[in-house]
Amino acid sequence: MKIKIPLFSRKVMREYAATVAILSALSSFFFISVSIPSPRKPTYILLAAALLVVIYLAIWLKANLKTSAKLDIESSTLIVRTGDIFQQEGLKAIAFNEYFDTQVDDAIIAKATLNGMYLSRFGKKEISALDAAVESDTRLQERKVAVDNHRKAGKKTRHKLGSVFVHGEYLLVAFSHFDNNNRANLTLKEYISCMLNFWDEVDQVYAGRSVSIPLMGSGITRLKDASVHEQELLNILIWTFMVSRVKFKYPAKATIIIHGSMVDKINFYELGD
Repeated sequence: MKIKIPLFSRKVMREYAATVAILSALSSFFFISVSIPSPRKPTYILLAAALLVVIYLAIWLKANLKTSAKLDIESSTLIVRTGDIFQQEGLKAIAFNEYFDTQVDDAIIAKATLNGMYLSRFGKKEISALDAAVESDTRLQERKVAVDNHRKAGKKTRHKLGSVFVHGEYLLVAFSHFDNNNRANLTLKEYISCMLNFWDEVDQVYAGRSVSIPLMGSGITRLKDASVHEQELLNILIWTFMVSRVKFKYPAKATIIIHGSMVDKINFYELGD
């Protein structure tokens, strides 16, 4: 177990104080009706002190082992938890580049990425149909930024970051720029703008369904102007959801799915703060 929460975390101490207050109220009723012989009082005092230490350590250990969090943001529910994005109910977001490339060859799209794993599920005919659907989609046509005829491999049409194409139960998201070496990159400002635009797009297409998204930006994407770790990316992602206009009414909810490999890097306990 990786220690993510300090032993004397303020939140742990607040939770401990609330627990002790409840126990104190309950024990007061007990001691009113029960008389303890004087010789045994030191023993009971030691036991009570030991119990208090055990309770504190239990709260602290539970905080470090926490792998999910539920945030109530105005009228919406946002859940952060570990899992497999492909196993979620409702709509699932998959990050693409700004061209919506579909060429999985470890040059343009790596097979090991979520993007690559998603596309590898389809045959050539299905990929061709997807390409045609993306090209003819009215919403995406309105979100075209430029046409790069000098691009040697992949598609030519660039789209506004955060643009969404609905493909069955998946939301394909134009998430990152691609440089001349087909490497994903973003600035921190572009990342924030992308996620704000993404939530705006979700508001238009989710139609009362729950939406799950991975921690976008934690893979191969390079933030060109900032060094940001997974916890900071998650905080930014939650903040963009908070300030967006999308609202998920029960039973619909938004879920941020954290891959198991990142569990030790995320402080789930203090997300609500």
